[in-house]
Amino acid sequence: MDQKLNMTYITLDGYVELDKYRFVYFVIMFTAYILIICSNSTIVCLIVIHKNLHEPMYIFIAALLMNSVLFSTAIYPKILFDVLSEKQIISYSACLFQWSLNYSLGASEFLLLAAMSYDRYVSICKPLQYPTIMTKTNICILLVLAWILPAGQLAVPAAMSVDTKLCHFNFKGIICNSTVYRLHCDISKALNIYGLVCFCNLSILPVLFILFTYIRIFIITYQSGREVRRKAAQTCLPHLIVLINFSCLGSFDVLLVQMETDFPKIVSLIMSLQTMLYHPLFNPIIYGLKMKEIYQHLRK
Repeated sequence: MDQKLNMTYITLDGYVELDKYRFVYFVIMFTAYILIICSNSTIVCLIVIHKNLHEPMYIFIAALLMNSVLFSTAIYPKILFDVLSEKQIISYSACLFQWSLNYSLGASEFLLLAAMSYDRYVSICKPLQYPTIMTKTNICILLVLAWILPAGQLAVPAAMSVDTKLCHFNFKGIICNSTVYRLHCDISKALNIYGLVCFCNLSILPVLFILFTYIRIFIITYQSGREVRRKAAQTCLPHLIVLINFSCLGSFDVLLVQMETDFPKIVSLIMSLQTMLYHPLFNPIIYGLKMKEIYQHLRK
């Protein structure tokens, strides 16, 4: 095509037949979006309002929940618009932007969980040094890095793909992910290698760091008294549950992207919606019910 690629439109081919159930799909997705916004924002507001929650652990929880709101806002408005449209299309440049934004916020989730695990590690394993290590400045640095680092790394492949020639204009999905590379006439080896490096930096390394910190915490608390073990489990267990949940859903999404098998549209749709539906709703439930201080304010 001779027209500029930023004016090139591709068809999102991951939706099932919408004619009969268009309104039902819209209501379900709109309700889910409102629940995500309200549930996450409620806990963030509680943390902001109450001074006894102005501690590093709760600040990281608020950042994690805000990340879920941003992630959902980057996805749901476009899906809601597509559900009401006769034809589901997106410009190539918008697809690249959506892809980089989604994966950037997903990577930020891992980095925020890593920051939370480090906070718990210092609190439990080095309590005397905790006030000097987890200062306001250090917390701000960790938060900024958690959002800036993934955005900077994932902006590179998006920029490299802007002028790439397209040979396919059908996208098998409802949101843009790494399969956008399959639209290219020639799949770049450099992009694949760079993507693998980003995956290791933003996913594998944070998970390994989290596992290392929690192993250290469990070893030290195992040698301590029952009360120490109880408090450690009370604060660490919600983080571990969220990590396992997000890692499983993320791995599921990566496998779905990498597998060449053509699934039925309804199966692909359900599999794609899991990360968008479960995780943003799962976080506020876990932190709202499992974190004692937050739960007490939530009851009031």
